[in-house]
Amino acid sequence: MRFQHSSAVWVDHPTLAAGVIGASGITAVPDLGSRTLSYLRQAVELLDERAISEIPAIRSWRRAFAAMGYKPTKYRCAAESLLRRISGGGSLPTIHPLVDLCNHVSASLAVPIAVFDLDRVTGDLEVRHAAGTEAYESFSGEAEHPAPGEIIFADNANRAHSRRWTNRQSAASAMRQDSHNVLIVAEALHEEGADDIRAVLASLTGEITAAWDAELCSAVLTGRARSFEVDLASPGES
Repeated sequence: MRFQHSSAVWVDHPTLAAGVIGASGITAVPDLGSRTLSYLRQAVELLDERAISEIPAIRSWRRAFAAMGYKPTKYRCAAESLLRRISGGGSLPTIHPLVDLCNHVSASLAVPIAVFDLDRVTGDLEVRHAAGTEAYESFSGEAEHPAPGEIIFADNANRAHSRRWTNRQSAASAMRQDSHNVLIVAEALHEEGADDIRAVLASLTGEITAAWDAELCSAVLTGRARSFEVDLASPGES
């Protein structure tokens, strides 16, 4: 399967940098609690240095959300939501070992990271502006349709796997206990975003290799290299 951002998204957000990892062989068995602690400490240090709104990575997403017509203090990118949980001594919920790992890495660098079960994605996945006809499944089970022009992750079955870009994922392709083939997407809009994306990829590929007997492929996407072919032995539906 192919992952990419549409040309229109690149035009509207020329500073975008994305990191993508395809992984086969993921299970829900490993306990990564001890390995996520270092990332939690990094997130706490980041919060000690400055207010959430002053973190460059968060500030850039707030500006992007405002430009798209969303009130930034109501609709937040996923990384900001994680940091707000940690702020004041909180912790992150336990969901699935891989999701927990990605959430902690996300918070440590203030970069939103999405994890998709590839076997629940039909065909390719593209970050694009919605037509308004796409189907989105919320975690409460409700069916929604994104607003026309809203940025979503869309597959070939016209399903939206996110709302408002990095604000909210869909339950349709969320990780489950039996998920095996996954796609991980990290995105940044700030000036040093490409460097942070490389740091995300280095951390995640190292941790995944250490915890799972998994096959991996990865890439950094920029305006000059905009798409990624997931090339795994068992890539799921494509």
